[in-house]
Amino acid sequence: MKVVSLVGARPQIIKEAVVQEELQKHEIEEVLVHSGQHYDYDMSDVFFKVLKIGEPDYNLGVGSGTHGEITGRTMIAFEQVVMKEKPDAILVYGDTDTTVAGALVGAKLKIPVAHVEAGIRQEPHNMPEEINRKVTDHVSDLLFAPSKLAMENLAREGVTKGVYFVGDVMYDLFLKMKPHFDYSVIDELSLQEGNYVVVTIHRDFNTDDPACLKWILDGLRELSKQLRVVFPMHPRTKKRIQQFGFGHVLEGLEAIQPLDYLKLMGLVMHSAFVITDSGGLQKETYFCGKRALVVMPDTGWRELVDTGWNVLVDGHGSSLVLVWRLFDIGNFLIEH
Repeated sequence: MKVVSLVGARPQIIKEAVVQEELQKHEIEEVLVHSGQHYDYDMSDVFFKVLKIGEPDYNLGVGSGTHGEITGRTMIAFEQVVMKEKPDAILVYGDTDTTVAGALVGAKLKIPVAHVEAGIRQEPHNMPEEINRKVTDHVSDLLFAPSKLAMENLAREGVTKGVYFVGDVMYDLFLKMKPHFDYSVIDELSLQEGNYVVVTIHRDFNTDDPACLKWILDGLRELSKQLRVVFPMHPRTKKRIQQFGFGHVLEGLEAIQPLDYLKLMGLVMHSAFVITDSGGLQKETYFCGKRALVVMPDTGWRELVDTGWNVLVDGHGSSLVLVWRLFDIGNFLIEH
């Protein structure tokens, strides 16, 4: 049996680390394709080395662009690979433009599509990631759901055939890699355990609106008066901060380069809490026993919010409200 796996962003590469090992155990031939959607070294290639994943057989080199450009370029290039390799199945992960592009190629070529992390849903429905999830799920033949809630979401949409509750591969990876977490950033920045916050912001609804981005940065700067704020900066966020002239707002924050998985997890393990709009990191924070302020109107990991462990912070409120929530909820998390 031959499987073509398509990845293109950090969360997908991390999941691939677990799945690839299982495919090898069962002697299933895998052709690994990297779309190149996230081509920055620190955001993509380094994960292949850190997680000891086999080098991609193909790199499509699609680079950045609008959602339509990325999806279209990925489909054109990936279709050529699939027609050449003639796989028995196509494996896609998560919710990026790479994901939906791979799923559409498989569906149109009548090759079975398997979706790892199927059934995740969140508001707003017009969010690019949400559109990608729904389209991918509805054209996939095998849907691997990470939670019972994901199973219920699919059932509500009439998707019941080929659905499997398999658990979360990210937790499998977390347990496997925990003994290898890298705590070097803590020493490099002279941080004290429990006295700093880890922040990652990259979603387009948080970065592309200058008013919203400034609200978030103002809130972080206010929080930095109480705790050190360590801000591994995503290329999109860095670009927008420069474009909008917000560099001065970073004063007081520890703005650093993006971190690989092992360093990021080491940093989170000894933090007070995390502020993020990353779907993966809000889960990984929970795995680390830390809580998160999730700067999103909703989350696909609703269970963590419903139990009161994570807290949603909508960055589209007034700046004063955002500052107050970041500051006061942050203090609540530290105390608890």
